[in-house]
Amino acid sequence: MVKQMLLSPPIAMCVFLALVYGLYRLGGALAPPGEKHPGKHLPYACGEDILPPEVQLNYHGFFQLALMFGVLHVSTLVVATLPLGGGSHRIALAYLVGIAISVLVLSKGEA
Repeated sequence: MVKQMLLSPPIAMCVFLALVYGLYRLGGALAPPGEKHPGKHLPYACGEDILPPEVQLNYHGFFQLALMFGVLHVSTLVVATLPLGGGSHRIALAYLVGIAISVLVLSKGEA
């Protein structure tokens, strides 16, 4: 009974959290104190200077183009797999008009 209770997920998580916290505190007590350095809390950039905020890269246009690419490929797949005959030509036309509107909206983004 006790073994099943200790192996239950909530109890096991609490035991492991207590173990990890104990190891964290033990490591902090054994570690030497760090020296004060002005660059200690700056982000690491592999030894290079970090670009100022106004020069940071913007991937908004890339993701917009990737979404448009995905929409066009999925629409091609859907139209290509429609059955021949019946009213599938009207369905394909309505679907392609919707896709054209989507592509128009995606391409009119803020550039």
